[in-house]
Amino acid sequence: MDWTWYLFRFDGRINRALLWQALLIVALLAGLLEIAGQVIGIIGGTRSTLKLGIELDFDFGLDGLFGLLDPRASRSLASADLATAILKTSGMALFFWIYLATAIKRLHDRDRSGWWIIPFFFVPGLFSQFADLLPKSSWVFSFNLAGALLWLWGLVEMYCRPGTAGHNRFGPDPLLDIEDDSASAASPAKNWDQQREIEIVPPSASPPGGMHVNRGA
Repeated sequence: MDWTWYLFRFDGRINRALLWQALLIVALLAGLLEIAGQVIGIIGGTRSTLKLGIELDFDFGLDGLFGLLDPRASRSLASADLATAILKTSGMALFFWIYLATAIKRLHDRDRSGWWIIPFFFVPGLFSQFADLLPKSSWVFSFNLAGALLWLWGLVEMYCRPGTAGHNRFGPDPLLDIEDDSASAASPAKNWDQQREIEIVPPSASPPGGMHVNRGA
């Protein structure tokens, strides 16, 4: 597999299994970055204990991305130490790129444009970030329900539903490539034809039984 294309490029298609795999990869990377941040905090004296854990988040843990647009979260980020802020920002940028690359290729597999990522991800995420600042009214509740339904629709669309069968406008079916590779690996190798390789020497070609080499000649 071309891992650069898989994790960082936006063309082509991937199936459900590869999107789930990308989710696990990001969860592992996020866990490692969290451990690295805690170690930096212990060294700097801001933490005293190390907490281990990996969380699965279907939007790849990018809630902090919308927090950058929120002045309240920006102030808390500015008050953090420089090393933690750099680590968090770098990890967020990496996870955001991987999420976009894999989610858009998965939308392509569903024969949908990559712009569907906006109603499936950005609209619900922004509304969730600023919902507590909106007034308590019926229309806000309606928007909240619509955002939740959009997020659920995107979750089912990308993580649960199968891709379109065969080629579509975004490329070949990724499952067909997997089946072709499996068939090639499972095909038996050609047997060694011993009858063709072994030369049968007729009896007339061997010296008569009474013949021998005269060493004294």
